[in-house]
Amino acid sequence: MNRMKKCSIAVFLVLNIISEAASAQSWEFSKEKDGIKIYIRKEPGKTIKSFKGVTDIHAPAEKIYTLIEDANHTDWWDKGITQVKVLLYEKDRRAQFYMVYDLPWPITDRDLCVDATVFIDKATGVSRITSVSAPALAPAEEDPIRIRDYRQTWTITPTGKESAHVELEGYADPAGSVPDWLTNMLLTDSPLKTIGEVRRRVERK
Repeated sequence: MNRMKKCSIAVFLVLNIISEAASAQSWEFSKEKDGIKIYIRKEPGKTIKSFKGVTDIHAPAEKIYTLIEDANHTDWWDKGITQVKVLLYEKDRRAQFYMVYDLPWPITDRDLCVDATVFIDKATGVSRITSVSAPALAPAEEDPIRIRDYRQTWTITPTGKESAHVELEGYADPAGSVPDWLTNMLLTDSPLKTIGEVRRRVERK
């Protein structure tokens, strides 16, 4: 009887842990602006949350993908990025970047090395561009501070000949001492602006 009781307790604890993990990983609606919805999610073992922005764009999926994938044209990126160096570019396959974020005084600027890979499902037309931090691509200095924990994924799903569903999911730990208002900006305002700029450019007549 004691053995059965212990087994029941163990099963209960395991199920409880699984339940808590699933709860921690569920997306929570944060805000919506101009048809772009932003969700945030607590990451296990981390203090900073991840984000996901979703919207529908009235333009061909291929046109959206071409804009996002093109490493030679980054002028639509976040205005806070003041320097971008393309270290590698293999069209429709891979790209590597070094970039610098200009942050308001007295916060120290940040830099980031990124390795991006492309996946295209020819059967469905879904394209995915996944970027991760690759700190070893360039020497790190004390100033700017190197962002080492970063990931971002664009997913573009065709919904018609002239329409697509777009998702931008990401996480970034800015490292060092950063005020809450800046962290919140990274979570919501930055993806709103980025997705909005993509939509503005591809929906131009």
